[in-house]
Amino acid sequence: MPILVMKFGGTSVATLDKIKRAAKRVGREVANGYDVIVVVSAMSGETNKLVSYVNETSPMYDAREYDAVVSSGENVTAGLMALTLQEMDVPARSWQGWQVPLKTNSSHGAARIEEIPTDNILAKFGEGMKVAVVAGFQGISPEGRITTLGRGGSDTTAVAFAAAFDADRCDIYTDVDGVYTTDPRIESKASKLEKIAFEEMLELASLGAKVLQTRSVELAMRYGVRLRVLSSFEEYDPNAGTLICAEEDIVENKPVSGIAASREEAKMTLLSVADRPGIAASIFGPLAEAGVNVDMIIQNISEEGRTDMTFSCPVDQVNRAKAALDAARDRGEFNFGELISDTEVAKISLVGIGMRSQSGVAAKMFKVLSDEGINIKVIATSEIKISVLVDRKYTELAVQALHDAFELDKS
Repeated sequence: MPILVMKFGGTSVATLDKIKRAAKRVGREVANGYDVIVVVSAMSGETNKLVSYVNETSPMYDAREYDAVVSSGENVTAGLMALTLQEMDVPARSWQGWQVPLKTNSSHGAARIEEIPTDNILAKFGEGMKVAVVAGFQGISPEGRITTLGRGGSDTTAVAFAAAFDADRCDIYTDVDGVYTTDPRIESKASKLEKIAFEEMLELASLGAKVLQTRSVELAMRYGVRLRVLSSFEEYDPNAGTLICAEEDIVENKPVSGIAASREEAKMTLLSVADRPGIAASIFGPLAEAGVNVDMIIQNISEEGRTDMTFSCPVDQVNRAKAALDAARDRGEFNFGELISDTEVAKISLVGIGMRSQSGVAAKMFKVLSDEGINIKVIATSEIKISVLVDRKYTELAVQALHDAFELDKS
């Protein structure tokens, strides 16, 4: 039988009634001829509660025991989903990560999937099981300890199962009905996309779109897993949601498919840095060692052997960045005149695979922002993305003006 993977997020299984609603969707796919692998998250709010228990019990906790505690939320949901399906006369059973087994490395709290053997679940399908309900977010380390994949890891679990079992598709059920051209809370005219390419979704996810975890999109792109994002709260529609697929599956590549906005950004500038070979490594090496996620980087024109270096990072990492750079200066690795930080900026990004073949997108973006009186502080580009830093107070205005200019309401 063909295999379909269905993933239900925390809001989709938040109550017993919602679990029943999700189970009915699963039963419908079984009736359509699929063997189904259902990946479930913990019930909404449950993981946060478990994390708080760990922190209250042991602030300097053992990461292995942290994983043992926080993974239990998914186990509860998996068991309840299996019981609900059995009550509907659908042959189902629950699977915890170690029972599959979903094999990971030993990085507790942020484990990476290494292998998903298919023998155990396929054998049960062969014996008449129609639904395998898998606890998401968890696996087993080489040492035999429970591991977790990091927040949002159930998305990655679902995509990994779809790849391992060569599933027809992986459906991600959540509280939104698809991927939109931008955040509907910022732009009321945002429209739902019927399809979006893996690369575009990866950019949007990495730029702050919360629809899918970045790692899950990376995995889907690598293995060619067709993803569909759809709402678990709407009536059944076989064509609902947004399909995330290969570029060649999209007939028309528009220059811009979506706009992402991130308010949690900071701009940092090192003044009067020596302009010499290796200076960039001297600056960004200590930042990397300190765990600072540097994004946009600009080096100014040199004057009398000195230059300025500007970069962006998450606003909550500013103090960490300052400490790392000050420490590097104290060690004599490099010198600078002053470190200036601006924590009132936002990153606005246009994303679209059509940029590869259509010119003028950057020029149009810059003119639109100029017409609105919005000053651009930093610019960074890639093959399918243009990002700018602007004053945070202009976030909504910038997104709305660009959305209108590129006519994304007609997507």
